[in-house]
Amino acid sequence: MFSGDAALVEAVRRHTSQTDGEHAVHRLAELGRLAGSAEAQRWGAEANAYPPVLRTHDRYGHRVDEVEFHPSWHRLMDVAISFGLAGGPWREDSKVSHVMRAAGFIVWSQVEAGHGCPVSMTYAAVPALRTDPAIAAEWVPRLTSTTYDFGLRPPTEKAGCIAGMGMTEKQGGSDVRANTTRAEPLQAEGEYLLTGHKWFCSAPMSDVFLVLAQAPGGLTCFVVPRVLPDGTRNVFRIQRLKDKLGNRSNASSEVEFEGTWARRLGPEGRGVPTIIEMVAMTRLDCVLGSAALMRQAVAQAIHHCRYRHAFGSALVDKPLMRNVLADLAVESEAATTLAIRLAASFDRAGDEQERAFRRIALPVSKYWVTKRCPGHVAEALECLGGNGYVEESGMPRLYREAPLNSIWEGSGNINALDVLRALRKEPGCLDAFLAEVGAARGADRRLDQAVHGLLTSLSDLEGVEARARRLVEQMALVLQGSLLVRYAPPGVADAFVASRLGGDWGYVYGTLPREVDTAAIVTRAAAAFG
Repeated sequence: MFSGDAALVEAVRRHTSQTDGEHAVHRLAELGRLAGSAEAQRWGAEANAYPPVLRTHDRYGHRVDEVEFHPSWHRLMDVAISFGLAGGPWREDSKVSHVMRAAGFIVWSQVEAGHGCPVSMTYAAVPALRTDPAIAAEWVPRLTSTTYDFGLRPPTEKAGCIAGMGMTEKQGGSDVRANTTRAEPLQAEGEYLLTGHKWFCSAPMSDVFLVLAQAPGGLTCFVVPRVLPDGTRNVFRIQRLKDKLGNRSNASSEVEFEGTWARRLGPEGRGVPTIIEMVAMTRLDCVLGSAALMRQAVAQAIHHCRYRHAFGSALVDKPLMRNVLADLAVESEAATTLAIRLAASFDRAGDEQERAFRRIALPVSKYWVTKRCPGHVAEALECLGGNGYVEESGMPRLYREAPLNSIWEGSGNINALDVLRALRKEPGCLDAFLAEVGAARGADRRLDQAVHGLLTSLSDLEGVEARARRLVEQMALVLQGSLLVRYAPPGVADAFVASRLGGDWGYVYGTLPREVDTAAIVTRAAAAFG
């Protein structure tokens, strides 16, 4: 699942030195072999088929608020944690740790996407926890451990911990400033008692949670452990698990706090700024997760069409089917290339230009790549015909998962508006974005024209909110086009630019221009099959 993905291998090598790159490729190849094994694929299927079960009370009627998982869930988590997909970049002294972790996340998510939630939450929690050096000193070593140690026990007795989050409430949703959960200060400095509800609480069996609540000074971020330092359990009442469209293996929950002990993270009233870096990390994982789904979908479609014969030859040799497969492959490669470029910006944390680029490119990419995913997976499913609609094919599971990343960590509108916010308040972000896109200037006339069209759109911001989605779409396409023109094989870049930017493209997949070498594109995407 790694070595056979040419776009992913090339992206890792592009953003690493020769020495670091060889090490990364070697480790990722090992993970890819495991991910593609029958054993790991069975783990993914079982974790999805046997979803988590909530136990609110024990046999004596006492509240325990525990969630039980199938053993295959724990096997998936064990591999993810041990490979460093949760805490690896924060513990390794490497300039490529985020790139390597991102590639690993794409590979391992293709086994089963649901368990990526607690992995991603743990990864994202670390930057927020570093707001308070004392809290960071206590929790960061636990969250960056490469040992998966499941169960509700005192953190001091565990070899490793994972993190969850409780931000949104039913009356506010994305508008977290409308939260009503109260935080009442105790006499001890920085300690509070929380009372209220959380409509979505990620990974409720985690060891520690970041929670937003209204303190006397305004919306504030808090650290909520499930087990208190004295070994007793914190008040953390799991009311129910969400019955979701997809993401079935993951235990999304509703929780109630009632005198729940918490520690303040950051100043009162600064809850949103405290978690802002966490949001960036989870948005990155939305892009990575969608890229993983798209890669798995097109891989399944190409594999089926190579071995399925109809009307006298293999489906992959039919010109129209090959056009569909090539179009899907181009979209997948564009998503992967962009996702790893974003991860590389985190490895250049000290570079101000990279920070500015990341600030605007993340919401742009989160909006576009996650929006492209559902239609992409649907088209790939159709390539299998009726077999694709049957559960045993695995395609329905991909299809149910596909819409999630567009909703999680801010829906499409939220991300589009965040791009406008960056344009208005941080003008350096646009300069950094245009510098990245401009690196391909002169290489393709159609790309240059698309950039000119984007600049025209940016020059007239009258009533821009109503057309924010169109603007962000333009930004995403020219960014992907620039990356592919610079780094992808000419055939892939030409197919993308001719269709997505050149105007010769229909509404659905499979409408690439006639001059595109679809056979070469499909062969590149099918490298995993030999």
